[in-house]
Amino acid sequence: MPFKSNADRRHHVPKQRHRVTNWAEYDAGLRARGSLTVWFTAEAVEGWGAEARMGRGGQAKYSDLAIATALTLRAVFRLALRQTEGLIGSLLQLLGLDLAVPDHSTLSRRAETLEVVQPKAGGEPVHLLVDSTGLRLFGPGEWLIGKHGRKRRRGWKMLHLATDTDTGQIVASVLTDREADDGSQVGPLLERVGGSVASLTGDGAYDRDDVYAEVTARDPDAVVVVPPRANAVPSETAPSHPTQRDTHLRCITERGRMGWQKAPGYNWRALVEADISRWKRVIGDGLRSQTDRRQATEVAIAATVLNHMLELGRPEYVRVA
Repeated sequence: MPFKSNADRRHHVPKQRHRVTNWAEYDAGLRARGSLTVWFTAEAVEGWGAEARMGRGGQAKYSDLAIATALTLRAVFRLALRQTEGLIGSLLQLLGLDLAVPDHSTLSRRAETLEVVQPKAGGEPVHLLVDSTGLRLFGPGEWLIGKHGRKRRRGWKMLHLATDTDTGQIVASVLTDREADDGSQVGPLLERVGGSVASLTGDGAYDRDDVYAEVTARDPDAVVVVPPRANAVPSETAPSHPTQRDTHLRCITERGRMGWQKAPGYNWRALVEADISRWKRVIGDGLRSQTDRRQATEVAIAATVLNHMLELGRPEYVRVA
C-alpha cells in the first residue's frame, strides 16, 4: 500500500500541521450536535397519524414520519425499543402534545417495511469514495460465556459505504453478509447513487476487472482510482490501447507509489474512512435489529443521522507546515 512506502523511515518525516480557518462556525456546529432541542412543527403534528386505508386489512395508527422519528432517536441515543418508547412518551408529555406513542412492538414491526428517503449527492457528476467495515450483531456476552462455558461466536455483517467527495456525506450504503467482498458491492452502491458518476476511489480491495467494468458501464467517462496490487502486470493491449489500470501502473513506474497517490487524488479516500470512524463513535459498532430488513432500515437511518450532523458544520483546513 502507498502509506507503507516510508514505513522504515517514517519517524524522520515531520508530521503535517493544519489550521482550521472556520473554527468559530465549526465549534458551534460541534456543540449543536449534542444539543437536545426537540420541537414538533405543525406539519409533523398533523402528519403523526397514518392516513386512512381504503383497501382491505387493518388500519395503521402511525405514519411513516412517526416511526422514522422514533427510530432516529433510537439510533442517536443507542436505545432499545422499550427505552425508545419511553423517550418518545416523555418528549410528547414535556411538549404538551396529545399524540399517541408508538409501542416497541409497533416500532419493531414497522421497521421491517419502512421506506427511508435516500440521501442525495451534492452535485453531478459525483466523485465517489467507497470503503467497508464490519458491524457486529448483538449476542451473548462474556458473562454468559464465563458462566455457562458457551463459546458461541458473535456474528457480524459488512457495511459498504459510498461518500460524496464534495460534501463528505454518505450517499449510498449496502449491508451484506460477511462473505461478500468489497468489489462485488460496487454495482449495488452505484445503483443507489442518483445521477452520473465522475470517479470512484477505493483501496486495493477494489482492484478487480469487474469493478472497472461496473463503473464504465454506468458512465464510460468515469475514472477509477484504485491502487494496483504489488505484483500487478500490464494488460496485453497496454502498448496500443492501455486501460485505466495500465495508466496507473505506468504512473507508479514513473513516479513511485507515493507520486501516484498524489496524482489522481487518492488521498481523498480519507473522507470515507472518516465517515466510518464517525459511524463507530456516534452510532456504534453493532446492529441492534435481528432481521435483514430491519437491519437495512437501521443502517439507512444511521446514515441520515450522520449526514444531518455533518450539515451543522465542517472544518476548513489550511496546511501550515
